Amino acid sequence: MVTERLEVRLDRERRRKLSELAQGRGVPVSEAVRQMIDEAYKEALRERRIRAARELARLAVEDVPDPATLSRQLEGTYEPADLS
Repeated sequence: MVTERLEVRLDRERRRKLSELAQGRGVPVSEAVRQMIDEAYKEALRERRIRAARELARLAVEDVPDPATLSRQLEGTYEPADLS
């Protein structure tokens, strides 16, 4: 994996909280940040899928495909690159 440097400026309190989170996870701060980004990304995708499912439910579709097919269709329609 190729990594890039990112500079983020934090006030003293946020830096303390970040260090505490990293220590609690038993990892360096940089790894804790990567983990939290991955977790936030997964959560954003989950919330987006829930919104899509609610939207589908409002449409009152009579012939709903099986869960695996529906999941593939949703992933094809709602690409992760656009999480808005």
